[in-house]
Amino acid sequence: MRSLTEDERLVPMRLQRFLARAGVASRRGSEGLMTAGRVTVNGEVKTEMGTKIDPLVDRVEVDGRPVSLIAGATYLVLNKPSGYVTTMSDPQGRPCIADLVPTDRYPGLYPVGRLDKDTTGFLLFTTDGDLGQALLHPSHHVDKTYIALVDGILRDTELEPLRHGITLDDGPCQPAICRILSQREAIEVAPAGIPAHTTAVEVIIHEGRKNQVKRMLSAIHHPVIKLHRSTFGPLSLNRVDRGSWRPLDHDEIDLLLHAAKH
Repeated sequence: MRSLTEDERLVPMRLQRFLARAGVASRRGSEGLMTAGRVTVNGEVKTEMGTKIDPLVDRVEVDGRPVSLIAGATYLVLNKPSGYVTTMSDPQGRPCIADLVPTDRYPGLYPVGRLDKDTTGFLLFTTDGDLGQALLHPSHHVDKTYIALVDGILRDTELEPLRHGITLDDGPCQPAICRILSQREAIEVAPAGIPAHTTAVEVIIHEGRKNQVKRMLSAIHHPVIKLHRSTFGPLSLNRVDRGSWRPLDHDEIDLLLHAAKH
C-alpha cells in the first residue's frame, strides 16, 4: 500500500502509465489492454494512447473492475502441472496456464519467464512489469533450481562441463551448480522411486534460455525424461499443491524486490 505522490496528485497522467503504476500490467501490457477495448474511464472505453486522466477524479476500470494507484501490484506463485503451455492464450486451443490462475480478478497478470509444456513446478506471476523484467535479466543472477530425471546412469564427473560452463549451439552457458540426488530428494520427478537406468540430478542456473537445462543435459548424453523447477530466486514451492496457486506474502515480495536489485 502507498499514498499518491505529489506529482500524481497534481499532474494528469497518461492512462497506460497509470495502469502500469497501479500494477495492472507492464506499460506495454497496459497499452494492449487499451487497444483491446478493455479499459474505461468514467464509463467510456479509451483506446487512444494519448489519453490522460486525473488519478483523484477519474474512475478507471479494466474489464469492469475498478483500478486505483493504492491497490498495488499482484504477486503469486503457481505450481505448474505438466500439459500446460506457458502462455495466457493459445490459438491452437491447447491448455494454457491462464486457465490455472485468477485472470478474472487480475487482468494484467502474466508469467515471469516460462516453463516447457511438459515441465512442472515454480512459475511466478505478477502484474509488476518492471520487476518481472529485472528478475529475468542475467545480470541480476537470480538462481532457478531444477530437478531432472535423466536417461542413463549419470556419474558426478560427467557434470564437470556444466559446472565449468558448457557451450551449446547458441553460445556458452554460464557455470551451473549441479549434483546427483538421492531418491528422497527426487520425489518431484520420481514419486515411486528412481527407475532403473535413470538418474536424478539437480541443476541451478541463473540464465533463462529456451530449453536450457534439457539441452545442457543432452549435451552430456543424458537426455531429460522429466523436469521440475523447485525454486525461483529466494522462493520455493512450499504450501502449493500441483496445479494450485497462492499469493506471495509480504516477506516473499520483499525478497523478490531485493533479488531484482542485485
